[in-house]
Amino acid sequence: MPMGDKLTFLCMASYFKGVDFMKSVKAMGHYVLLLVPEKHRDDPWPREAIDEIFVLPSLQKMPDVLYTIAWMMRGRKIDTLVALDDFDVETAGLLRAHLRLPGMGETAARAFRDKLTMRELAREAGVRVPEYTRVTNYDELRDFMARVPSPWVLKPRSEASAMGIRKLHESEQLWRALDQLGDTQSYFVLEQFVPGDVFHVDSLVNDGVPVFAYPSVYARPPMNVYHEGGVFGSRTLDRNSALAQGLLEINKRTLKALGMGHGANHAEFIRGHADGELYFLECAARVGGANIAEMVEHASGVNLWAEWARIEEAFITGRSYAAPASRDHAAGVLVCLARQQWPDLSGYSDAEIVFRLHKEHHAGLIVSSPDADRVETLLNAYLERFAVDFLATAPPKNSITEM
Repeated sequence: MPMGDKLTFLCMASYFKGVDFMKSVKAMGHYVLLLVPEKHRDDPWPREAIDEIFVLPSLQKMPDVLYTIAWMMRGRKIDTLVALDDFDVETAGLLRAHLRLPGMGETAARAFRDKLTMRELAREAGVRVPEYTRVTNYDELRDFMARVPSPWVLKPRSEASAMGIRKLHESEQLWRALDQLGDTQSYFVLEQFVPGDVFHVDSLVNDGVPVFAYPSVYARPPMNVYHEGGVFGSRTLDRNSALAQGLLEINKRTLKALGMGHGANHAEFIRGHADGELYFLECAARVGGANIAEMVEHASGVNLWAEWARIEEAFITGRSYAAPASRDHAAGVLVCLARQQWPDLSGYSDAEIVFRLHKEHHAGLIVSSPDADRVETLLNAYLERFAVDFLATAPPKNSITEM
């Protein structure tokens, strides 16, 4: 494609995110379309970076989404379709396959949404995963429970985060859960529960190779925070440490196994308390949520959203892409539901605070420093203070339709 040609990016977002992606696309001189659900129509989207906004009741309802985009394409040449939210990844794959748009098709996208598919692909490539089984044949389930000590976790194959996960301690709990699920039980996977510390690696991939990757550790496993309540926290790791190098290696092998060609990824791994080994948990083809992208930027200087947009442009045009230079500061993030409509964080005044979340009924901040020990000390202190000053709890949702 000749230099200077104006491309049209169609962005799908079931939730408010991807602001810097769209700003980056617009700064490169391209045309930006945004498709959102009705309930997020009035969110603070970067209107100056968006040429047209389209609204549907839901982005999960097919074939309505397909019909809408096909109608849009009658008068517009859409060059690429980008899923900004995890819930849109598989839908976007189906749309690309049907409309013959570049990027991951339906089968490739499934590897980043279907927890059973991603486990099978990772295990086949020699990546260590917790023991698991599909939820189809009852004899297979009985064999699994006889071989693998409880507790187990029953996970939806295509929900995001820890949504809909159930922790089971005995076989009768599984049978009762399957009774409740009825005909939908094949949409779940049964997995061994591995106690351990949970990590994430946030990556940018170009031509099948991670060109940037940053490892971090959660303060508490996300499943615990989601189901039990509490403050969400994460902090970056020293990329030169043995632990970080191990995470970067398993992340590279995982992305190759899942067939990642280009884009952004958020992958999670667990280090088992019993054996100290790293296990693959799941991987998404998008930028991490809960202000993880901002944390990574304050640590490394790399804006994942903006660089993802540059990678997409390079992929469409066939041009080369070079990741920006990065630094190795430490950073950490805390976020929680808040009792107050607009929480007052003025009592948190340390110089290392570089970001304050402005979101209704949420409290959040990011700290950053060249001194990793200082970041860890502040996060530990703030975790306790957040629980007292702000923390509210809400029942966990089982699916996107409840949100």
